Amino acid sequence: MATILRDLSYRYQWLYDGISRLAAISIGGEQRFRQLALQGLTISSDTKVLDLCCGSGQATQFLVKLSQNVTGLDASPLSLQRAKQNVPQAEYVEAFAEEMPFADNQFDLVHTSVALHEMQPEQLRKIIPEVYRVLKPGGVFTFIDFHNPHNPLFLPSIWLFLWLFETETAWQLLKTDLPGLLMEMGFSIDKQSLYAGGSLQVIQASKGRLSS
Repeated sequence: MATILRDLSYRYQWLYDGISRLAAISIGGEQRFRQLALQGLTISSDTKVLDLCCGSGQATQFLVKLSQNVTGLDASPLSLQRAKQNVPQAEYVEAFAEEMPFADNQFDLVHTSVALHEMQPEQLRKIIPEVYRVLKPGGVFTFIDFHNPHNPLFLPSIWLFLWLFETETAWQLLKTDLPGLLMEMGFSIDKQSLYAGGSLQVIQASKGRLSS
């Protein structure tokens, strides 16, 4: 069940942006937060990038600074309308992550920022194979999302945040072994990093290259 604050944050862009900036303080601000999933990756102007569940373009604005071939996908018409206004340099597609209207092996990089926690477990089991499908061999899936903190000092803050702004799917993600799920779907885990006392995780996973 969605909370009143969650509904308001999606209805009003200024509130959503304010919450995002506040939540990012623990790891050094929004700019660093948005770039954590991109650290260590080689992205050039012709890298084909998919910003999956792009929302209003909060992360897309950083991706277009690195590549001239960025596509944002989201299921919300309102979010895409805002994204087009905020980041007109990207292309946008309205679709569900479970059924992406793209050809196989199309993207070098698929990126998503704090979106997987919005999905039911059965949705994740559909989305991850779709990401694998649209990635080129050797392509990378990179994302940042919630994680169950290993530092107990961070437990009250993440629990409060989830209680105020998220639904039961976010709580379910805290119990989900995402690296295990990715490997089950064929990915290789290149990197897993934890931040903010373990309450945020960054995972970079790659699709195997075709054998010659």
